[in-house]
Amino acid sequence: MDVIDRAERYLQLHGRLIDRLRFAALFRDGPPERVLDVLRCYQNADGGFGNALEPDLRGAGSQPEPVEVAFWILDELDAFDSPMVAAACDYLAGVGTPDGGVPFVLPSVRDTPRAPWWETPDDPPGNLVPTASIAGLLHKHGSTHPWLAAATDFCWSRIAALTETSPYEARAVVTFLDLVPDRPRAEAEFARLRDALLATVSFDPDAPGDAHFPLDFAPSPLRLPMFTDEVLEAHLDALLRAQSDDGGWSGNWLMWTPLVEHEWGGYLTVHRLRTLRAYGRLPGFCQ
Repeated sequence: MDVIDRAERYLQLHGRLIDRLRFAALFRDGPPERVLDVLRCYQNADGGFGNALEPDLRGAGSQPEPVEVAFWILDELDAFDSPMVAAACDYLAGVGTPDGGVPFVLPSVRDTPRAPWWETPDDPPGNLVPTASIAGLLHKHGSTHPWLAAATDFCWSRIAALTETSPYEARAVVTFLDLVPDRPRAEAEFARLRDALLATVSFDPDAPGDAHFPLDFAPSPLRLPMFTDEVLEAHLDALLRAQSDDGGWSGNWLMWTPLVEHEWGGYLTVHRLRTLRAYGRLPGFCQ
């Protein structure tokens, strides 16, 4: 079987319904409306998302990070006209900090099953994770929601203050700088921070542990000049090699309970296929 067929078999055996439907919509001409129907089940009455859409946050209640997960799914379907987007932005405005950002995680997480790294102080500050990625995606799709202006100012302010960073923050910064409309400002900040951003990247495709590789920062081609073609090609080769014997891809971070290994596996398998397609590595499939 080829890469696609093997991945489909993996998803049939291990994937959540939403990830099986994502695969069908993106690679088998399935109806995107089915994906949206399921995604709505993860959205709460307050407009936020929860219910383990982000597999490491098992609680039903809304948190900022699952909004980012939902927005990436809406992005891949080109479905930012969905009412789910405005409702989620209303939620973000309601949980945001005075400076315009949203926290990494809210204190309500303490009452829910979760991975051990989801910790927070009593009054968490705004964070570029996930504010920057969410804002970038909203800009990409031309959102005019009032929350976006304050969030954008927050991101510019926080990015301007950076001199060094960490991998997850760097990935959020790259997403924002790649998608925000003010290209001269974005390119100037990227040029200033490029070395600090690259310092968080693992260029060895075989690096062990929770490594962050070029394709994690650039799952599709960037406008920003971050990686050479040679680097990207080497990591695309490695990505193809990393497909498991049963057809899926898995995360390289701690799988703290058996269920999340399957849930992340399904989500990432669709994500990896999208990356391979975006770089022309899936014959017969165009971006």
